[in-house]
Amino acid sequence: MNTLLVGLDAACLPVLEPLFEEGVVPTLQEIFSSGTSGQLESQIPPWTASAWPSLYTGMNPGKHGVFDFLTFDGYEWSVINGSHIRERTLWELLDYHGYSSVVVNTPVTHPCRPFNGALIPGYTAPENPEGYPSGILDDVRDAIGEYKIYPRDPSPKDKAASDRYCELIRMRGDAFRYLVDRFDPDFGFIQFQQTDTVFHERPGDLDTVRDIYVEVDRQLEAIIDAFQPRNVLVVSDHGIGEYEGYDFRVNEYLRRHGFVKTVNGGRGMPTWATIRDSKLMAGIESDSIEPTTGVKLMQLVARAGLTSQRLGAVLRRLGLEEFVTSRVSADVISAGTQQVDFERSIAYMRSRTELGIRINLEGREPAGIVSESEYDSVRRRLIELLRDATAPDGYPVFDEVVPREVYFHGPRDGDAVDIVTVPRNFDQFLSAMLADDVFGEPTEPWNHKRHGVVAAIGANIDTEACLEGAHLFDIAPTVLATFGLQADERMDGRPLPIVEAVGTATYPEVSLTEVSSTNDSNVEERLANLGYIE
Repeated sequence: MNTLLVGLDAACLPVLEPLFEEGVVPTLQEIFSSGTSGQLESQIPPWTASAWPSLYTGMNPGKHGVFDFLTFDGYEWSVINGSHIRERTLWELLDYHGYSSVVVNTPVTHPCRPFNGALIPGYTAPENPEGYPSGILDDVRDAIGEYKIYPRDPSPKDKAASDRYCELIRMRGDAFRYLVDRFDPDFGFIQFQQTDTVFHERPGDLDTVRDIYVEVDRQLEAIIDAFQPRNVLVVSDHGIGEYEGYDFRVNEYLRRHGFVKTVNGGRGMPTWATIRDSKLMAGIESDSIEPTTGVKLMQLVARAGLTSQRLGAVLRRLGLEEFVTSRVSADVISAGTQQVDFERSIAYMRSRTELGIRINLEGREPAGIVSESEYDSVRRRLIELLRDATAPDGYPVFDEVVPREVYFHGPRDGDAVDIVTVPRNFDQFLSAMLADDVFGEPTEPWNHKRHGVVAAIGANIDTEACLEGAHLFDIAPTVLATFGLQADERMDGRPLPIVEAVGTATYPEVSLTEVSSTNDSNVEERLANLGYIE
C-alpha cells in the first residue's frame, strides 16, 4: 500500500494532547511526534456530512454539492447520500490513473459509483447498505462476523457505552484488514466516526473518549503492522469542544424582526420528536400514516394558540415538564409545536447545520414571495440585522455574516443558503427552533469547532515541513501527490508542503448517476440522536 489515509472524526489537539501525555495511544503519538503535524482548518459548515466530501474531493460544497445533512426540494427535505456528490472522489481520481483503493466507513458514500477496489459505506448510509462491489458487505460479514454501521441500542445513560463504541471500531479495523488482504490496494482510507459520536451522545465523558481512542490506536497499529504503508496521513474533518456561549434561536430572532411567519401545529422542519415516536421508525412511508386522535387534538389546541412551547413553559415553572413529557408521545408534542411557516416567511433558517439563512425567493422556492428585484436589498437588510445580533454577554453572536459567495462557488452554489452565519468562536449554538426566548443555554454542551488536525509520516513526506495554514481542501491533492499525480485544476486546495507538488491537470467530467432519495428512518434517527435534526 502506497498511502494510508486515516480519518478521525472531530479529532483535534485539545482532545489528543492529554491522551499523548497519558501515553495511552502510542501509535498515534508516534505518527505525530516522528512525523509532522498541525491544525487543519475545516470548511464552512464544519459538519461531518459536508466536510468529509470536501476533504475527499478537494472542493468546496458549491462544486461537490453537499452542504448539510439534509437536502431540500423547495420546502421538502430528505437526508443526503452519496448520489448527491457531483464531483470525483479521491478513489475515483486514483482509479482514473490505474490505482486501486479500499475505503471503509467514509461518510456520504452510499450509493457508490464503480471504481477499482472495494468500499463499505459509512455515515448517512442505511444499516445494511449495498457496498462496492455488489455483495461485498455480505463477504465482509462472512469473513469477520457481525458488521454494523451504527452502534447498537444507543442511549445517553448506557453504562456499556465504551463497549458498543469500541465494538464498532473493531469492526472497522477487521473489515479494512480483510479487504486490504483481498484487494491489495494502492490506497487505503479508513474512517472512525465514534471519535465524534461520543461527544454528542455522552458530553464530558472523557473516560469513554479515552477508551475509544485506545481502541482506534490498537486498530491503527494492527493495520500498519500488517501492511506497512509507505505513507500515513491522519486527518479530521473538524474539531470538537465545550460550548460556553448561548443557544441562539435564529428563527425566533427573525420572527421578532418580521422576517419569519409562524404556524401553530404545522409541519415545519423535521424534528427529533416527529421521528422518534412516529411509525417512520417501522419503515412505513410518511404519506400513509394517519395522525392519531391525540395528534389531531393537539393540532386543534395549537391552532387556538396553546402551543407545545407555551405548555412547556408552564410545566417548567411548575416543575412538571419531565414528568409530563415522559408520558406524552413525541408526535403529540410535535403536533402542537409553533413552527416556521416557510411559504409565508421572507427568510428563515431551514437547518441549523447549514449555518445560514435562506431567502424565500420567487421563482426558486415553490411559494416564493421575495422578487428578484428585491433580493439584494432583502439580503443586505438581513446581513445587517444578523451582524447586529448581540448575546447577553455583550459580544456579537457571529464572527461573520456574509453572502454565500464568500464561501461557496461552483455549479451547485445555488443550493447553498443565501447568507452564511459563522457563530462567534464556534461557541454559540445556533438553533432553527422557535422558543419563548431568543437566547438560552447551549442545547449541546459539546459541539464542533473550526480546527481539526492533520499528521503525516512516510517515504514521500517531508517531516521538517511546516503545516501552518493547512486546510481541509488540501488533503485530496496532498494524497494524489504521494502518488506523483497532478491535482484536478478545479480543486480548491493545494498539496501541503510536506509533499512534492506536481502541478494540476484538467480531468474529464465524472460520469454521474441519478440523484436518489434516502428513505431510511434509522438514518434520520441517528442524525436526531446526535442533535443534527432538532
